[in-house]
Amino acid sequence: MPIELPELPYPRNALEPHLSSETLDYHHGKHHAAYVNNLNKLLAGNESPGSLVEIIMTSEGGIFNNAAQVYNHTFYWGSMKPGGGGEPRGDLLDAIVRDFGSVEKLRTAFAQAAVGHFGSGWAWLVLHDGKVKITTTANADTPLRHGQQALLTIDVWEHAYYIDYRNMRPRYVETFFDKLVNWDFALSNLRKA
Repeated sequence: MPIELPELPYPRNALEPHLSSETLDYHHGKHHAAYVNNLNKLLAGNESPGSLVEIIMTSEGGIFNNAAQVYNHTFYWGSMKPGGGGEPRGDLLDAIVRDFGSVEKLRTAFAQAAVGHFGSGWAWLVLHDGKVKITTTANADTPLRHGQQALLTIDVWEHAYYIDYRNMRPRYVETFFDKLVNWDFALSNLRKA
């Protein structure tokens, strides 16, 4: 059964003016779609390869890269929402305060990780060994391969923000927290752990 490109969880223009519909046209409609198409070509003729997570956990090379990018991008779309921003709540807020001291300290550390990540990749809020932590992954790597439960991510590949922010990754990361972040998604992922 082929892997399908998931629909965005909101209309393409729903994140404007913070991320334009043009950015989502390219990012979801071209980049994310290309990973899905490439993965299906690589898997053609194989017996049922299993779920996307199973493919990620058991593959290497091109199959891993494309499968992980399908997963990472799908997770990224869920990490944002129209009218996002604000503050985390409930168990997520409690865990952030316990492990970082405050939401502001988490935000500062996350922004430093996202902005400071060299080259293409991802910054993640994860649950690992019972603690909320920040990590980055390069290229297609994903927390799944490191025994971590992903809670939230930001894509720091240039195609994620270049149309709207050019080379201003710090402004993109700041806008992600101020206007886009979906803390409810992160909370639901924490509750699944």
